[in-house]
Amino acid sequence: MAKNMGRELRNTDFGMNDHFLTEINEWRKKRYPIMKEKRCLKQRVSMVMDKLYINGQLYQDSRMAYPRTHNPFADDDDEEEQRWSSGGFDDPPERGMSEAERKQRCLQQEVMRTAKSAVVSSHRSLGLIYESEKIGAETAEELMRQGEALKRTERMVDNMGQDLKTSQKHINSIKSVWGGLVTYFKAKPETTKSLPEEPVVYQASSKLQNAMSHSKEHEGKYQASHPNLRKLDIGGFDAFASDDSSSSQNGYPANRQLRAAHQTLDNNLDEMSLGLGRLKNLGLGLQSEIENQDTSLDNLLGKVDKLDLKINNTNQQIKNLK
Repeated sequence: MAKNMGRELRNTDFGMNDHFLTEINEWRKKRYPIMKEKRCLKQRVSMVMDKLYINGQLYQDSRMAYPRTHNPFADDDDEEEQRWSSGGFDDPPERGMSEAERKQRCLQQEVMRTAKSAVVSSHRSLGLIYESEKIGAETAEELMRQGEALKRTERMVDNMGQDLKTSQKHINSIKSVWGGLVTYFKAKPETTKSLPEEPVVYQASSKLQNAMSHSKEHEGKYQASHPNLRKLDIGGFDAFASDDSSSSQNGYPANRQLRAAHQTLDNNLDEMSLGLGRLKNLGLGLQSEIENQDTSLDNLLGKVDKLDLKINNTNQQIKNLK
């Protein structure tokens, strides 16, 4: 593209005036970030190919078909890139750097981008764990309310069964004359005032109660990790090489920003491990509670079937009395 533009400029009669120089400079400035990224990528590819040439036979055989100074990944933009470098469009921090230093800088930038992406991903995963834990706690509360409803229903069915027994006694006394006389002369039983029924206090499974108590302690972390509320402090990870020392401290790199990223990532991974443990306990508690309620449902269905038979039998006896 640059070659074609150069030919067009050479074919013009008015030459390189200020207007066209300004347009060329603007075009170079827009294209420079792309070329910079491309140069970084070529340096990384060159490093990989050098390793293949030293350690492997595959690249050595293919390299024999090219001169020693030939780069198989080069294209027409290399000449344009060299002209930009001589025209003063280099990144100021890269001026005066050797090829090895530029490669090192590109690798440092790539490491920082990877670390930043890992930290952001860990924050996102941690937020999903907190959200799942919150949903699990809400499900457990709803399951406990359902258990209370089952207990109330079971007590109502038991009371209906007692009422049917009393009705059956009255029907038997009506059907028999002697039974009616005996009932007439029989001393009436003392009527006891029925005490008001106490509210049903439902006790969930111990596993579910323990899991819910632990999850409630971390409920505030869900609010802090919500995407609309949290603010990730990762702005400092964009910088690099604030400390040129290559030594490590306590297993972390000496680079301050990279060390902070690694520490944040480790903390998030530890919290994710604890969160997954709480989710596991919550799931086991829900499973235990569901099994208990399944047993209660089976018992309730059996009582309802017996009650239905008694009601039908009582209705038939009442019809026969007419």
